[in-house]
Amino acid sequence: MKKKVCKKCKIFVDGETCPLCKKNNFSNNWQGRINFIDVQNSTIAKKINVEVKGEYAIKVK
Repeated sequence: MKKKVCKKCKIFVDGETCPLCKKNNFSNNWQGRINFIDVQNSTIAKKINVEVKGEYAIKVK
């Protein structure tokens, strides 16, 4: 079973609310994963405006 992803933040969520935006608008329809460990020194994280470390979906439908 696919993990659920916040449609706004694109972060993978285990609970009932997104830890970033505090909403519960999720999708199970996503493609690709990227895991940010050090967002301060990541050029990719800066390009896509990620400020919190974690696992993100690349594309969410």
